[in-house]
Amino acid sequence: MAERSTPSRERIVAGAADMISRRGLSATSIREMAKHAKAPLGSTYHYFPEGKQQLATEAVRYTGEWVARSLRKELESGPVEGLRAFLALWRKIVVESDFHAGCPVLAVAIEEPPAGEIPPAVAAAAEVFAQWETLLAASLREHGTEAGQAAQLATLVVAAVEGTVAMCRAKRSAQPLDDAAEQLQTLVAGAIMR
Repeated sequence: MAERSTPSRERIVAGAADMISRRGLSATSIREMAKHAKAPLGSTYHYFPEGKQQLATEAVRYTGEWVARSLRKELESGPVEGLRAFLALWRKIVVESDFHAGCPVLAVAIEEPPAGEIPPAVAAAAEVFAQWETLLAASLREHGTEAGQAAQLATLVVAAVEGTVAMCRAKRSAQPLDDAAEQLQTLVAGAIMR
């Protein structure tokens, strides 16, 4: 991406998503997110006057839509192909970052919120996970899977992929994702063959 003298809002959001995927939300300040995106702090506050929580919420939504666009495209060829693309996307992220980056949606979702409060970024993470599940379940239903099983299998896929991305980072190996991929593909293929 060509750098411009004035950072775009999207570049700041993408930079924040990348930073959160590496360090989590609590360990990342808005100043660090701006620096990572090569954006002046003033511009960051101009675009995100509510601060870190607003920027984190946008980073989660940005990631969610970026993944959903890829998933929608690949699911046109069927649920197995969509699953393979979903798995390949996360494998590429963890491997190319040398196991330093994971999913910013998961990173935000596991943050401990203040008592009695659901921060907007956490609510956005829940919406993103639901969006991915909905896309996968719809494709499974379109290919003959009963609605209840499709919904459960979609939840299993998202949970397994997110969990194994975290395991890959901890183990510094893509093996957990590869192992899960094999089993998930078998489950999905079996669900649509009935």
